[in-house]
Amino acid sequence: MAQGSAQGATSGWLFRRTGRLLGGISLLLTGFAAFSVGCGGRPTAVDDGRTLVVCTTGPVGDLVRSIAGDHARVEVLMGPGVDPHLYREQPADIDLLSRADVIFYNGLHLEGRMGDTLAKLGRRKPVHAVAEVLERQFPDRLLTPPDFAGHADPHVWHDVALWAECVPAVADQLAEADPDNADAYRKAAESYRLELEALDRECRDQLASVPAESRVLVTAHDAFAYFSKAYGLEAVGLKGISTEDEVDLKHMDEVIRLVVDRKVPCVFVESAVAPQIMEALAEPCRDAGHDVYVPNREEQQLYADALGKAGSGAESYVGMIRANVRTIVAGLTGTLAEQQEPAAP
Repeated sequence: MAQGSAQGATSGWLFRRTGRLLGGISLLLTGFAAFSVGCGGRPTAVDDGRTLVVCTTGPVGDLVRSIAGDHARVEVLMGPGVDPHLYREQPADIDLLSRADVIFYNGLHLEGRMGDTLAKLGRRKPVHAVAEVLERQFPDRLLTPPDFAGHADPHVWHDVALWAECVPAVADQLAEADPDNADAYRKAAESYRLELEALDRECRDQLASVPAESRVLVTAHDAFAYFSKAYGLEAVGLKGISTEDEVDLKHMDEVIRLVVDRKVPCVFVESAVAPQIMEALAEPCRDAGHDVYVPNREEQQLYADALGKAGSGAESYVGMIRANVRTIVAGLTGTLAEQQEPAAP
């Protein structure tokens, strides 16, 4: 490396370190004032000199990690089973966010309770909403449910082709934060986009096996509207866009009648929502003469707002989509109930 380039790289590294330290001190003071509790829960990651990228949700983190590879250190705030609609940052999150070189979040009000913190961070460092590019370039592909106060549905990652549209912008934003690895980010982004395009075709092929009369996807909340639009299903949620919404009893009665009248074979439990809400739906259906199946095993859940835990097969975005498609196809073709728990040895 030429001396000038080396000095430039060293200066850039020192600048990032110094900026990270100053930003950390400032935000930590804010964090301590806001929460008045000590740090805990999240171990402090060692600074290994790579660009530190902090992401809010699992799908966002996996997207960024698939592009960044080993060139950046990617940390995710919300783990398996964590509901982003309800999540509030913890003191350890404030520490991590304050040290980040760049932050990615989903946007479209998914992380509603983190809005103020992300806005404050955005005044001192790069903070990017992954879905922002969809608002700019593909507004006609966003869904705006009437009960979401004029905002777009944030669950865009469930439409694989739509999620793939976010890939180039994330690569550009990583390249801007870490110019030395810009070429690697853009090359990985192109490869990942092709992988997602193949995954989209795979979803269409798998879901084509569901009979037309059974293509009704009943879930705990309205997280699968993009999925259903993309792959030809009818989405019905008991709650609205946010899991924070209350179940409307009149709407509950309408869903029960729909399930009974159309003989929907299965309603689906979500990994981040208590299953009792779906069990409460099934009982009156059975009283009306229709035995609808409610999945009662962890591996039969849908991953609506979070990735699965390690070893579940749904710990990556691609794995999560495949797991959801597999469960939905089995549920709507009536075979999910036949997948019994293995006998104890």
